[in-house]
Amino acid sequence: MNELTNVTIENRIFTIRGLKVMLDRDLAELYGVQTFRLNEAVKRNIKRFPNDFMFKLNDDELKELIANCDRFKTLKHSTNPPFAFTEQGVSMLSSVLNSERAIAINVEIIRAFVKLRQFAISQINTNKELEELHKMLMLHIENSDNKFAQHDKAISQIINVLNNLIDKPRETKQIGFKVD
Repeated sequence: MNELTNVTIENRIFTIRGLKVMLDRDLAELYGVQTFRLNEAVKRNIKRFPNDFMFKLNDDELKELIANCDRFKTLKHSTNPPFAFTEQGVSMLSSVLNSERAIAINVEIIRAFVKLRQFAISQINTNKELEELHKMLMLHIENSDNKFAQHDKAISQIINVLNNLIDKPRETKQIGFKVD
């Protein structure tokens, strides 16, 4: 699969209930099958898909998805909310769908999930480094002479602004996850 497919896959991974998931209709499109056929295969093998592998979106999640993603407007009046598959659920699909395309796409989807996990880990490490820097600066401020107090205070304010910029995205409620 090429890089374009990876970007397409990453754009189809959403955060719902605090989990990275892909929706049945996106998976069906990637696998080259109709959504109801994918769901049929899942239902025939339902024991392979416990609640932590797959779940149905509730009304609030569906409304938020439709509000945030124009391509899901057709779901607005649907009587069947979509299924969301976690990374483990997507992996399990490979045992249910056996076409060459399904296997190839499955490999790329798992790679996309791993890439997103690695990105999240790197963000955590960056936040820890900023916290350490802030602690060191605060220690320096406490130990500095009065003639440097104004400069230290300004630097502290800059760090507070940077921390606020880092923390802001966590305050917004996003249903999707995008990596540039």
